[in-house]
Amino acid sequence: MLTHGLMRANHQVSVFTRFENPFLQDYEIKESIDTLDPRITVYQVNMARDKDRYRHVKLDDALSSCINESKPDLAHIGHLNHLSTSMVEVLNSHNIPILFTLHDFWLMCPRGQFLQIGLGEYPLWNLCTGQEDNKCAKSCYSRYYTGLEGSLERDIQYWTNWIHQRMEHIKEIIKKVQMFVAPSKHLYNRFVNEFNIPIEKIVYLDYGFEINRLRNRTRNKEESFVFGYIGTHIPAKGIHLLIKSFGKVKGDTRLRIYGRSRPQNTSALGDIVKKLPEAKQEQIGWFPEYQNEDIMEKVFNRVDAIVVPSIWDENSPLVIHEAQQARVPVITADYGGMKEYVAHKQNGILFKHRDIADLASQMQFCIKNPGQLKQLGARGYLYSESGDIISIDEHVKELEKIYERLIEVNQ
Repeated sequence: MLTHGLMRANHQVSVFTRFENPFLQDYEIKESIDTLDPRITVYQVNMARDKDRYRHVKLDDALSSCINESKPDLAHIGHLNHLSTSMVEVLNSHNIPILFTLHDFWLMCPRGQFLQIGLGEYPLWNLCTGQEDNKCAKSCYSRYYTGLEGSLERDIQYWTNWIHQRMEHIKEIIKKVQMFVAPSKHLYNRFVNEFNIPIEKIVYLDYGFEINRLRNRTRNKEESFVFGYIGTHIPAKGIHLLIKSFGKVKGDTRLRIYGRSRPQNTSALGDIVKKLPEAKQEQIGWFPEYQNEDIMEKVFNRVDAIVVPSIWDENSPLVIHEAQQARVPVITADYGGMKEYVAHKQNGILFKHRDIADLASQMQFCIKNPGQLKQLGARGYLYSESGDIISIDEHVKELEKIYERLIEVNQ
């Protein structure tokens, strides 16, 4: 959406990103065009086998060659995970100013979401209160230990040092970025207060959207009350909690799950469904991912409420914004950026974060009070009188102001 919005504003845009093909040489570059706008050149670098290394000199070299070809005035970074942190240094060497939009906590947290991945620990996916080198080594990197008798302390020390080096490197990279954008005040505050990004180097600016595709919702007629979930089938999204909560809900209702299947995860989620009463199992439907421009027809016209049950510290969930623009009520957790955009019984419904029973209770409230729920959905976005979210064109105008300042200072 951002690249298309920039093109409409008469900018030239090229994209540098990755693809995954384990049968091709690492770092191989392929050049293509954007499927929706052939004026946009897309450079893709093969990163099929890397998952944890954060710096890649050969990828940096590939970026440098693309820079020589496209000659940009400015770089706007969306993420560096599975790419290379020293891309920032490459851009600096070409005297190109950088704007970096923060989408999660990957700069602050090596795993990105402040969710712990300790082997054998219970409960699963504990929330982390903050980055500490030794804690990261014990709670998230134990899966890389040797497992050999007598090697535990050596393994802990190795990964503590590895994480310390990674975090020191990230802090140096941050110094070389001219400006950051945080799409939620929650994210803004965490980066300023916990990671010491100077306030003169970070601004709050919510996401922009193609809002025309999110207008004129027409709910298909159905007798059942339908809850919808949009997202990937991963633990962080809390889809397992939603299924368990739905199992406790009474009445004529349905749960429709939309998103790309991940064979191992999706199969495991199916096993959770099989533990529900047979009648409940029949009320759950699985639907594939869709093109974003089809979200109204494929999803919003077919649900009465969207549930966003993430177990991590979500930033500024896109699906919440999209649902609010379509005037679909949102049920989400009272935590992080989720509660920043949903106020309980003002424009949606909040439940206690990670609480299966409370989510079930709030879903039951929705079934019993469809009229009130519809009124909540009609309020839409909290931060505009009209209830409309920010359009991508409005978003681009705000970014252009930042771009111009950065380019001017850099000259």
